[in-house]
Formats: sequence, structure tokens, C-alpha cells
Amino acid sequence: MTNFSQVNSRPIPVTGPWITQKEIDAVADAAANAWYENATLYHTRFEKALAAYTGRKHAIALPHCTSAIHLALASLGVGPGDEVIVPEITWIGTSAPVKQLGARTIFADVDEKTWCLDASSFERCISRRTKAVILVDLYGSFPDMDAVLEIAADHRVAVIEDAAQAIGAEFHGRKAGSFGLASAFSFHGTKLLTTGEGGMLLTDDDEMNRRCRYLADHGREPGTRLFWNTTVAYKYKMSALQAAMGLAQLERIDELVARRREIFGWYREELACNPELVLNFEPPDTKSTFWMTTVIVPERYEIEKEQIMQALGERGIGTRPFQYPLSSLPAYMDAPDAPTAPTRNVNAYRLSPRGFNLPSGFNMDREQVRYVSHCLLEILAGAERHAGAHSKLSLAS
Repeated sequence: MTNFSQVNSRPIPVTGPWITQKEIDAVADAAANAWYENATLYHTRFEKALAAYTGRKHAIALPHCTSAIHLALASLGVGPGDEVIVPEITWIGTSAPVKQLGARTIFADVDEKTWCLDASSFERCISRRTKAVILVDLYGSFPDMDAVLEIAADHRVAVIEDAAQAIGAEFHGRKAGSFGLASAFSFHGTKLLTTGEGGMLLTDDDEMNRRCRYLADHGREPGTRLFWNTTVAYKYKMSALQAAMGLAQLERIDELVARRREIFGWYREELACNPELVLNFEPPDTKSTFWMTTVIVPERYEIEKEQIMQALGERGIGTRPFQYPLSSLPAYMDAPDAPTAPTRNVNAYRLSPRGFNLPSGFNMDREQVRYVSHCLLEILAGAERHAGAHSKLSLAS
């Protein structure tokens, strides 16, 4: 039997970055030299490098992914009277800009296997007011891009790809961040590639690029009179230090992706003894980053995910909940589309109560993965015994 005493001696965080001397040196150089005529040097290098990596024409460095989605929608003129479709299972940063611009959020169901936007549900949500759909590459995977993009094209719906969690992932040979009219990345400290905070907007459309840069810089047209603003817009800037770190991390992207996939592979092996547990699905001809190793527990265990997460926490193991359906959040209790969502979006409402993320940070080693898996299996076995004992007691009475 494996001795877990040493593994159990320190908490295991749910995620974390992988920073090397390469990143430290890059940030130090930016701190020393990215001023005056070199103030935008690292921004430009980072933007060009990420555009080249994804096969995009334009990239704009921003403070976070939410600002990228906000700018993309704003550049399309999204506002009151418009509808934007989003998948139920995603972080609120995906959908918040829709409401901030005064448009209506329409919640679509997710696919049972990929947990990403379901193409048939998306099509059912389209109306004459639909202006855009936001795809989400959840946990580093993909929706059925071919089907979703075809539906969007048929109905003339603009596509924005939220690739916040998926840098390095591939769908049929194409990189995450290369789909739709625009795409967005997050470089938050929890993400696979980090700048601490930060994001990027990518597009192949020249006019969208021009419009988004204009809106991100307080409504100033480049090359015009200094401090001459032609509209009230936004200040969405990334610092040179962040851009330097992002560039250094991007140069290590293959190493980062390989490490995350290795961690997922360890979990798959350690949890294989319980084939009822559902882990992240990788469809054929795709490459997931497995940003967060996620587990869906069968209903028969009769245990809430919060109870499992609490029990793991008591063993020093950090977790995160599988995203709650957006329409179930208090933030959307006044959304016109929310009351009917539970009956329409059955996959989202069935998966969410039984799912959570396991520790997936770059600091994970094989023994830690073995310990986390052992604890999870032990908790589920205890829940099964308790359910069995309760059933026998009920029969006896």
C-alpha cells in the first residue's frame, strides 16, 4: 500500500502557473527597458507571436479575456434589442459583456460529452434578433465546430470564440483561437499560459481590428490630434511587464501543453478502476489541453459535489466546482430566458450538480495525482457504503 504521509504534509492547490528563469528575465528586461520609444516593444512582439501561433491576422493585447469579448461585441454594435447566445456552462466573464452592452443573453444547452455548446440547442435559440453566438472551449476542449460554424453562417450570426482555457488545443488541425470572426484568450494566473492577469483579442477582419483598437484606447483614432477623443470608450491596456511574461510563456507553449496532458493522463490511469467516473472527453481529431481535469460522479452515489469537495478539502486537496448553469445564478435571476432554461438545457442542469475540477496545476507530480485519486475513490466508496446501509435500514423498518 502506498504511504501518503509525505504527500499529505502540504496542501495541494487546484491550479497554478509554471514560471521559469526565462519569464523572470523577460519581465526584468521589460521593467528596465520597456519605456520611452520602447514602451510598446513587448506588446507588439507578443501580439505578433500569438497571431502567428494561431494563424490569425491581428491580435490585440488587453487586460483580460472579458475585455476582449466586450470589445468584439461592441465593435459589432451589439446593444439593446439584440440577442447573444451563450452556452449555459461557462464562467460569467463570457456572458457579462452581453448584459453590460444592454443586449439580451440567451442560454443554450451543452453537449453531453464535450460539455461545450450543443449545435442543435444553439440552432433552436436563434431568432431574428440574434446578433452573435459566443462559443466556449471549455476546459481546453471544443464544441462541434463544423456544425456550429455552419449553422451560424446559414443564419448570419457572428461567431466569437472564447478560447480562454484552450491555448494550444487543436480542432481538426486548427489552433484554438482561430475560429469565428473574433476569438479571445485569458492569461489569468490560473490559465495554462499566464501573464498574471491579461487577455488577447484575435481577428482576421481589418475593420474589427481597427474598431477594437479605437475603442480600447479611449476612442482615439491613431495618428490624429493628441488627446482628441471622438467617442467615450474604454481603457483596455496590458502592461509591458505582462506582455514580456506572456511572450516568454508562449515560447514554451508546447512544453506547457504537454505537461498538462501528462497530468490528465495520470488521473485517467489512477481512476480507471472506477469506469463509472466520467473525465474530460477528447473527440477524434482534436487535441485538448485538459486545462482542468474534471470528473462527473454518477448519480447513484447520492452525494452532492459540494460534499465531495469539502471532504477532499479536509484532506488538503483543492478543488473547483464544475461551472453552475449561468441561468441558475442570482446574477441572471431577472433574465427573461432564465425561467425556462432548466427544462430546455437538460444536459447543463444534469451535469453541473455532479461535476468538479481536480488539482491540475503544473506543480502536480505523479504521487500527488495518486493521492488525490485515492482520496476521491475512498470518499465515493464511503458514500456507497452509507447509501447501502441506509437502504437496508429502510427495508428493515
